[in-house]
Amino acid sequence: MPPKKNPLKLNKLQLRTLALAQILARDPGMARLDEATGEAALLQLPHAHGNHLHVGEFTISTRDASGLTNAAVWAALARKGLIHNNDPMAVATLTADGLKYDTGLGHHFMTPSDH
Repeated sequence: MPPKKNPLKLNKLQLRTLALAQILARDPGMARLDEATGEAALLQLPHAHGNHLHVGEFTISTRDASGLTNAAVWAALARKGLIHNNDPMAVATLTADGLKYDTGLGHHFMTPSDH
């Protein structure tokens, strides 16, 4: 039997936020990967300008990124074991489970920037 889609029953905003956090975690300018634990500490969040923000070479709509500034979304992801906030120098730390969770949305946000 194939694995269940969205086994933790994340809502759409939580899925989008986790997908963006996973993209941020792959950017060495935004995150620090801990090889020993498999976790990634998000060191900062990108700042929006106009109707979008930049993550590495990608442009993301501020509408799609609204969960990044929503404390309730981060709390839900923490309750489900996908992130934690044990590092005072990080915005949040994605657990190994959080990094590999299949949101089905990662490709949706990867539009190369035109500037």
